[in-house]
Amino acid sequence: MGFKCIRPIPTPDEVKEELPLSSSALETKEKRDRCIREVFENKSDKKIIIIGPCSADNEDSVMDYMVRLAALADQVSDKLILIPRIYTNKPRTTGEGYKGMLHQPDICDEPNMHKGIYSIRKLHKRLIEETGLTAADEMLYPENCRYLDDILAYHAVGARSVENQEHRLIASGINEPIGMKNPTSGDLNVMLNSIKAAQLPHRFILNGFEVQTDGNPLAHAILRGAINHYGTNIPNYHYEDLVKLSERYLAGGQKNPAVIVDSNHANSMKNWQEQPRIAKEVMHHARSSETVNRMVKGLMIESYLMDGAQPETGTNYGQSITDGCLGWEKTERLVLELADMVR
Repeated sequence: MGFKCIRPIPTPDEVKEELPLSSSALETKEKRDRCIREVFENKSDKKIIIIGPCSADNEDSVMDYMVRLAALADQVSDKLILIPRIYTNKPRTTGEGYKGMLHQPDICDEPNMHKGIYSIRKLHKRLIEETGLTAADEMLYPENCRYLDDILAYHAVGARSVENQEHRLIASGINEPIGMKNPTSGDLNVMLNSIKAAQLPHRFILNGFEVQTDGNPLAHAILRGAINHYGTNIPNYHYEDLVKLSERYLAGGQKNPAVIVDSNHANSMKNWQEQPRIAKEVMHHARSSETVNRMVKGLMIESYLMDGAQPETGTNYGQSITDGCLGWEKTERLVLELADMVR
């Protein structure tokens, strides 16, 4: 067989025991979870903004960004709930390129997933204990979910994973909201089937045990645009797209119809500078239509300290090494504008 064992990996319980959350951090998470849940249960009129770097590539610059974000979150707390985007796993279409902090905790070094597991938990732990915020991360590897399941505010299943059975089953046992992206093809059936599966209870094998889940009623859609057979990006954030999704939700029997709109990726035609325009257009649709307003729970925005992106070997502090991001000044201005647009 073509597998070579490199080193043993600690269990989630072992990592949690070595890097536990303080009692105050647990209280903070419980309070944040309740506020976020109320948005998805239509008990709060606030909107959620999942915002931060495309990839969390450096602990120092990420925490620099997050300290600024925490101050901004306080300014808009009456209208918006800011959930930091700390994505520590990165899917790669061809398998090449930076795969995230879990794989490479030090970007210049060889992959080291033993060290990476501790690095990502340390970063998320620092966030909640130093800023009072709890973050979103992508559930790229379902079997790794338990390393962070006590610390995250939000989980996302990416466009390349949304049809995978294991992702759907694990999602059904998560307590926090979990967003299911439409696949790159744009097929809404795939996304809606995934949402319904995650909302139902399941019994399956996990880590050597037969387990039972209750289902996650907070599983919902993320619209990220599509890519057609010719490789052309096709947005799906326009008013007609949102109305169509609402109709499909009603016909499909999913609980709590909800969507987060991704302002980057195929929706922005891979142009990070389009994000403010897209985000404000979606908020305008929500202000104009009660149906859209009720379904749209918020936005996903890629943002870092510096505008744009740089090569993986770049040395610009706080500039993305994956997708291009809004810099801090543009981010701050946009978040304040979005808060003013909440109904």
